[in-house]
Amino acid sequence: MHPTPDVLFTALADPTRRAIFERLSRDGEQTVRALTDQTGVSQPAVSKHLGVLKLAGLVRDRREGRQTHYSAQPQGLAPLVDWIGVYGAFWRDRFDRLDDLLSRMDQ
Repeated sequence: MHPTPDVLFTALADPTRRAIFERLSRDGEQTVRALTDQTGVSQPAVSKHLGVLKLAGLVRDRREGRQTHYSAQPQGLAPLVDWIGVYGAFWRDRFDRLDDLLSRMDQ
């Protein structure tokens, strides 16, 4: 079951969480320690942000000994992409209708 768009919007609303997700997406798997060093916030705060991202299906964790490695799960964004697609089609249709109306008014 995919998280709802509301869960994803909430998870990505925080700029630190967005930065963590973007960093993992761009740079690949990283430990909590590496993410803490890069974010400028405390380790407990990074862990909490990672927990929110994990519940939203945007990151996955992997234990290796005493360390936990996190990686981005971009496919977790699918419900947002679907939601945006619905509204993209809606607005394209509205703009096409407006364009038709304006064309008829010019005649």
